Amino acid sequence: MPTKVATADFLAAWIESGNAVDVAKRLGITERGVYDRLKRLRAQGHDLQTASKRAEREVKASATPAMPDPEVKALRAQLAAMKDSTLDAEYVKRKIIGLSTSVIDPPDWLLPRKVRGSREIGVPTLFASDWHWAEVVDPRQINGVNEYNLSIAHARARRMIEKTIQLLRGEFSGASYPGIVFALGGDMVSGDIHEELQATNEMEIMPTVVDLIGVLAWCIRALADEFGHVFVPCVTGNHGRNTKKTRAKGRNHTSFDWLVYVMLARLFEADARVSFLIPDGPDAYWRVYGTRYMLTHGDEFRGGDGMIGALGPIVRGDHRKRSRSGQIDMGYDVLLVGHFHQLIQLQRLIVNGSLKGYDEFAWRCGFPYERARQALWITHPEHGITFSMPVNVDQHDQAAPAAREWVSWPKQA
Repeated sequence: MPTKVATADFLAAWIESGNAVDVAKRLGITERGVYDRLKRLRAQGHDLQTASKRAEREVKASATPAMPDPEVKALRAQLAAMKDSTLDAEYVKRKIIGLSTSVIDPPDWLLPRKVRGSREIGVPTLFASDWHWAEVVDPRQINGVNEYNLSIAHARARRMIEKTIQLLRGEFSGASYPGIVFALGGDMVSGDIHEELQATNEMEIMPTVVDLIGVLAWCIRALADEFGHVFVPCVTGNHGRNTKKTRAKGRNHTSFDWLVYVMLARLFEADARVSFLIPDGPDAYWRVYGTRYMLTHGDEFRGGDGMIGALGPIVRGDHRKRSRSGQIDMGYDVLLVGHFHQLIQLQRLIVNGSLKGYDEFAWRCGFPYERARQALWITHPEHGITFSMPVNVDQHDQAAPAAREWVSWPKQA
């Protein structure tokens, strides 16, 4: 359970010290916790000037100011005007959309608790990514192995929720869950980043966003009704951008994925059952019991070849991120990645499938066939990830024979 520190105590420690490491040691919290608290307090309008800066400000105020050079004065005026007109992510979220905050502490039910007589087997996580909403996959161009359009996308989203509930309730009889994590991993919309998508998408981007918000809202509400609580960490992908190239600076604020997330957060702001984590950067961090997760889309992982496929660049990217995160006290145990449309569930790495399924690009490149599916697993308070299962959202399983032998072997001559 994280240490709870009163706002007055935190402000006093910060004003006296002004050093995140020192404040973290004094108050018994992490450095990341200090930075998160500072961000929230700034958003609330608190004065966070340290004692040394206040003293310096008082000395400057008591001194007779020199008349600035006219050119310097003009440049300062231009800079002030630029700052006033800049629509940064926090301004849009707080002033335009109306969110009080979009980066929250993970809810208490993600932490260990002992309930006498309970059959809680852990916290399930449903990983939803790469929906490519409004993209069209023509079955005639890929030998009929898949088809995708808005009608099919709606049916698959509903099937994903229904099968998740079926797996967690039907396959684990009598089990109870404190809530569910519904991770949104980016590329939720098809976007207009390629000419072929602009020509073949079923709808323009704005109606696509509106339609997707309605579907995701239904998914979240259905999960909340079934499991009581829903925690929704979100990151952006590369398909939803409105820029020619993916940006390092302001990535989220140029993404329609981000717009979908903040509108959903606004929609559920009054629903105490639902909590969102929408970071300003490309990665999201949270903890389920003692297991630390990091979610990223994965479009920065590049490379690979015909033999090793996507796993090579993903493993190399995971190594770099683990090294960087460990150096800044943001280490993680399990990395969650979308982007590659291949379901890979390992001990320290989970790569998600897609709702769209196999498409013309995968066919042209000769990629292995992959069903339309999303990842689902359970995190146990003592054993970490215990049960991992794919949520297949296509129709293939309905065509399978109803009865099969539970085991078979070759007959002897």
